[in-house]
Amino acid sequence: MHSLGLVALVVRDYDEAIAFFVGTLGFELIEDTPVPEQGKRWVVVAPPGGEGARLLLARAVGDEQTSRVGNQTGGRVFLFLYTDKFWRDYDAYRAAGVVFVREPCEAPHGTVAVFRDLYGNLWDLVQRR
Repeated sequence: MHSLGLVALVVRDYDEAIAFFVGTLGFELIEDTPVPEQGKRWVVVAPPGGEGARLLLARAVGDEQTSRVGNQTGGRVFLFLYTDKFWRDYDAYRAAGVVFVREPCEAPHGTVAVFRDLYGNLWDLVQRR
């Protein structure tokens, strides 16, 4: 049996990323452990109560990684955040200042809207059918 455990999201700064994902989106901070020998931190966040993959917030090092912050997929939707109550989360995120670039619509797979994270990566907020 296999499962997807972590997805690395390249970020500019650990603390600003934690503030957005935990403070704005309501994710849980699962781990924040210094890795002094590498000058890094091991920072993992996840949606509350989620059983799926978690995000490893990976601070960019060097020009190549920095150039990918906010554009890890060339402008395509990158991550899909499932919810059991679309309108509750949509309204809460908008009230918290999250920018939606595509308004809610009904699609064959469920109710969906597209938002930007603090770096510009695109996410689907989805309540599946």
